[in-house]
Amino acid sequence: MAYKTEKGTLLVEGNELTITNPNKPLWPEQGITKADYLAKLCELAPYLLRYCRNRHLTTIRYPHGYDDKSFYQKNAPDPVPSFVNLAPLDGIQYVNLDSLSTLIWLGNLTCLEFHPSFHHIGETLPAEWLIDIDPTLEEEPRIMEAAQIIGEVLDSLRIQSVPKTSGATGVQIYIPIQSGYTFEELRKIGHFIAAYAVNKHPKLFTIERFKKNRGDKIYIDYLQHWYGKTLSAPYTPRATKDATISTPLLWKEVELRPRPREFNQLTIMNRLRTYGDLIDRVAPQNLDTILSKI
Repeated sequence: MAYKTEKGTLLVEGNELTITNPNKPLWPEQGITKADYLAKLCELAPYLLRYCRNRHLTTIRYPHGYDDKSFYQKNAPDPVPSFVNLAPLDGIQYVNLDSLSTLIWLGNLTCLEFHPSFHHIGETLPAEWLIDIDPTLEEEPRIMEAAQIIGEVLDSLRIQSVPKTSGATGVQIYIPIQSGYTFEELRKIGHFIAAYAVNKHPKLFTIERFKKNRGDKIYIDYLQHWYGKTLSAPYTPRATKDATISTPLLWKEVELRPRPREFNQLTIMNRLRTYGDLIDRVAPQNLDTILSKI
C-alpha cells in the first residue's frame, strides 16, 4: 500500500512531538494506521502506564508494521527528548515509561509492544507475580482450559489471581502480592503449582523447558518471572494480525473459552469502560501460609 510521506506535530503535556508518516499502515488487515495507533495509545495510557512506570522498559519496534522486520530495544533510542526519564541498569539506558509524552514518542518510533521489568527501578524484589501459560501449538483450543486449571489451583491455596491474555497465543496468571517476597520464593511456589498441575493433568501440561521436547503440551513457565526478565505488560498492544492487546479477564469469561484475538485495539476501550482495570480489583496477596508449607 502506498502512503504519502508526511510529518506533523502534536502538543502532548506541553511537549511538542514530531509525528512522522501518520498514514503508514501498521496493521493493514485491521485498517490501523500510525495515527490510529497513537490515538489508541492516548486512550490506553491511564492503564498501560500503571504497569510500565518506574520500571526498566524493553520495547519491540516494527518500522514497517507488525508483519515486517522487528527488533528489541533496551537502550533508549537517540536522540532522547528532554521530557523522557531514563532508568540506567547494568550499563543499559532503559526508558522509564512514566508519561503520555514518552508513550507517544515511543509510539511514533513504531514501538508496538511494551515489556516492563518485573521489579521497580532501584529495587531488586518483584513488584508482582506472574505465571506464564505458554502453548506449544500455534493454535491451542485448550489454552483457556489450562488457565482455568491453574487458577483453580491458586484458588485452592487461597491466592486470588487475574488471568490475562498475553496478546499472542498464551495466557498469563497475574497475582498482585504484598511487598517483601523474593523472586526465589515466588519461583518455589510456581514450581510447586506447576509440578502439581503436570501430575494431575499429564496429557495437558509440561514443565519441559525445550520446546522440541514438549509435543503438543502446554508449558507452565514459572521460570520466566525473574530479575532481569520481562513479559508483556497488561494493556500493551501486540504485533499480531488481529492487533491484539494483552487483556485482563474475569474468571467467568475464561470459563466461556474466549479466543485471545477477541481482545484487540478495536474492542479494548468498550471493555475498559465496562470493567475498568480488573487487576486493580484484587488486593495484594499474602503468600506466607503457602511458603511455610512447601
